[in-house]
Amino acid sequence: MYRNDTMWKKILAAGTALAGIFLIYLWIGGALILQLTVPVAEETSDRAGTERFYSQELSSDRVALIHERVESKKMRTHLKETADESLDVTMFKITDGTADLLFYTSLLEAADRGVHVRVLVDGMFHNLRGDKSDIAEAFMYHPNIELKFFEPVNLWKPWSLNNRLHDKLIIADDRFGMISGRNIGDRYFAPTGFDGATDDRDAVVYNPSGASYENSGVFQMQDYFNLVWNHEYAQEAVPEMSGTQRETAEDRLQELRRQYAQFQEEYGLLYNNDYEWENSTYEVNNVTFVHNPLGRMNKDPWVWKDLIGLMEEAEESVIMQSSFIIPSDTLTNHINAENLPADVQMITNSLAATPNLPTFSRYASYREDLAASQADVYEYQETRKSIHGKSYVFDNRLSAIGSFNLDPRSVHLSTESMLVIDSEDVNKELRAEKVLLIHEESLRVKEDGSYEDNDNVEKEEPPVTREAGRRIWTAITFFFEHLF
Repeated sequence: MYRNDTMWKKILAAGTALAGIFLIYLWIGGALILQLTVPVAEETSDRAGTERFYSQELSSDRVALIHERVESKKMRTHLKETADESLDVTMFKITDGTADLLFYTSLLEAADRGVHVRVLVDGMFHNLRGDKSDIAEAFMYHPNIELKFFEPVNLWKPWSLNNRLHDKLIIADDRFGMISGRNIGDRYFAPTGFDGATDDRDAVVYNPSGASYENSGVFQMQDYFNLVWNHEYAQEAVPEMSGTQRETAEDRLQELRRQYAQFQEEYGLLYNNDYEWENSTYEVNNVTFVHNPLGRMNKDPWVWKDLIGLMEEAEESVIMQSSFIIPSDTLTNHINAENLPADVQMITNSLAATPNLPTFSRYASYREDLAASQADVYEYQETRKSIHGKSYVFDNRLSAIGSFNLDPRSVHLSTESMLVIDSEDVNKELRAEKVLLIHEESLRVKEDGSYEDNDNVEKEEPPVTREAGRRIWTAITFFFEHLF
């Protein structure tokens, strides 16, 4: 008996030691090595010129901006309904609810009509596990659907864990391309009054010339999708299917078809909508799709370099909106650059509004310093909803919309993409929306961390527990700032 006890103690001690070693391995390979190899600000100064973003002639492309949550869902459904030959989708995060089922069923409806559907979802946040794994199997079983996960979780390769797919794209045939900051979840498409709603923004490129216009932003998006789709990091969701899985897949497909018919009855306003594209889109001079490189570890910050160039080239004003702001050295150095215009404004969530307390805790550590910088910082005042849009307005002509946040993760770690649009009309609408957000729903942060008075906006007080949670997260995230 004594020998058995001793043996089990040794096994337990060995197991504990191995677990500890493995955790250290995860920390070094998945966090420390990234923190130690962050490029310094000077290394990000080289970049391509901004001339490619401009054109003196009208493009064949046209662009629509979608702000409202329900309208965004209607547009997404419409793009899937109107696809005739191909439908390509990339998505970062999918959460349980009604929106994810609306998403899956509309993709299946297109595939059932003969459309070739390709879906690329982040390998960590796809949510197609457990009781949702049969949806992945059903999609792989369907002859017209392909499903891949980008960089599936592999703990034996911790350096791959932070290589996340953050793009949100929908490309229908050669006519439509949508870029967005929205994930798939009820809060991104919720009606007015929904507690916990998240406001965001989409840009839709309409290419009426189809395949005859090779410079279309739609084809630029398509080229990028193909690049990621064919990369070694993009792997089939279900490489091989057993006979049992095939039977289950067929049952799940039938269930999704019944669900689609039910949704058409329950949410009829989302379906069969007609859009007068010439009347609901703006003329543009140019549409340019920009993205980060593919690769693990710290990436060369292509998107950030382009945004820096546009900020420094602006003569009058820059407005930046980001759901999260973490002012790394690279960001801070350029915010305080002497060659920026006098009017620089930044909009983000307040403590009361933010749905992401860990990330906000990193921003809060720099909040007063940022407010004392060249930029005017505004925080959105709400308790029942938040802002999630990532968009940038430069003077009165150029705008950028997409997935890029003002944080180290977007700069160096994740795949990110933006549309840079040369259009005074698009700029005017986006600027007006941001000015309204600043003056009617946000408060400016002063250098001491308090708010400047605004007769139109009341400060929203977060719960005491939220402030306590922020302080705890500030301590926890201190050593992992580069990962946020």
